[in-house]
Amino acid sequence: MSDIFTKEKRSSIMATVRAVNTKPELAIRKFLFSQGFRYRKNVTFLPGKPDIVLSKYKTVIFVNGCYWHGHKNCESAKLPKSNIEYWQNKIDSNVARDRKNIEQLMKLGWNVITIWECEMKNMKICTKLISQIVK
Repeated sequence: MSDIFTKEKRSSIMATVRAVNTKPELAIRKFLFSQGFRYRKNVTFLPGKPDIVLSKYKTVIFVNGCYWHGHKNCESAKLPKSNIEYWQNKIDSNVARDRKNIEQLMKLGWNVITIWECEMKNMKICTKLISQIVK
């Protein structure tokens, strides 16, 4: 099956996908700040450039989009029907990169928390989040 958009239009659409300051990230940051947590955003010197870094708690948080990071068994992570091989390779490389970054962070002594976009639909994740940070 071919794409319904031209190559140029698809490229334009994909260019609008945000890498930082996504709605789920903003919601988590707003919640953390309201609870008195202070953090840094997108710290470039740490592996994977974590979305949120709580240095005081030696904790990093990744807020992952289910599609882009290959969330297993998630409705939002289904591959498109066109150009399947390209997208499967892209997602697989993202998953491998994420795994490597998490391993490096843990070796450096960081507590790593991953929040999936689909979990944000139920904000109960926020109370679970605090318990993971201050353990």
